[in-house]
Amino acid sequence: MSNATTIRPDEAAHFGKLAADWWDPKGSSAMLHRLNPVRLRFIRSAIDTHFAANPASLKPLAGLRALDVGCGAGLLAEPLARMGASVTGVDAAHENIAAARTHAQAGGLNIDYKHGDIGALGLSGYNLVTALEVIEHVADKPAFIAALADALGDDGLMIVSTPNRTVQSRLLMVEGAERFGLIPRGTHHWDDFLTPVELHDLLADAGLKLGNPTGIAWSVAKGLHLSDDVSLNYIATATRV
Repeated sequence: MSNATTIRPDEAAHFGKLAADWWDPKGSSAMLHRLNPVRLRFIRSAIDTHFAANPASLKPLAGLRALDVGCGAGLLAEPLARMGASVTGVDAAHENIAAARTHAQAGGLNIDYKHGDIGALGLSGYNLVTALEVIEHVADKPAFIAALADALGDDGLMIVSTPNRTVQSRLLMVEGAERFGLIPRGTHHWDDFLTPVELHDLLADAGLKLGNPTGIAWSVAKGLHLSDDVSLNYIATATRV
C-alpha cells in the first residue's frame, strides 16, 4: 500500500461538478459517451486475447474480478459488470461515486463503488485493472502506476488510455474541443499528457510491460475510431513482466 497521495483536490472537484449529468449523452460528458464504444472495442478484443475468451460470449469476464480506477459515474464499470465481472469502481470525487451507485442500482447491477485514493485502499488480486483517461489527472504518476500494479493479480491484464503530448492533442483537445465546448473547459492540462515512451517507462518501473499502443483518432468521416495514429490519444494493455 502506497502512502503517496495521487489525488489532486482541484481535479476531483472539477469532475465532481459534472456528476449530475455524467450519464446524459448530450450533457457535459457527451464526448465520453462517444469515446466509450471505441474504448470498449479495444477492451473486448484485449479481454478475448488475454483470457482466451470466446469472442461470441456475452460474459467473457464471468468469474473474474475487475477494477476500474477513476471510474467517474460508472460509464465503463457497468459494461464490465454486464460482461460478467465482479466489479469494483474507485473515484476521487464522492459526487461521482454517489451518481455511479444510483445509476447501477437503477440498472440492477451490483458494483462495489469506493471513494478514495487507489494507493490507500489496499486493493489487490484483480484479473482486470482499467484506468482510462485518468493518469493525466493524478498528482503523482509513478505512485499511481505502482498502486495499479499492486491491485493487479499475477496473471492479470491492465488497460490504460491517455492523451498523447503532441501538437495535435494541444490543438484538437485543449485549444479546440475545450474552447468550443465539446469538453468542459479546464478538463485537460497539456503538460500532464504522457507520450507512449513515458508511459512505457513508468510501467517498466512498476514491473509491467506495455503492449503496442493503439491510437484513438478523430476524423470528419469516421469520428472517434481506433487507429495506428497515436498522436491524439492512445489505449494499451500492460501485463506483469
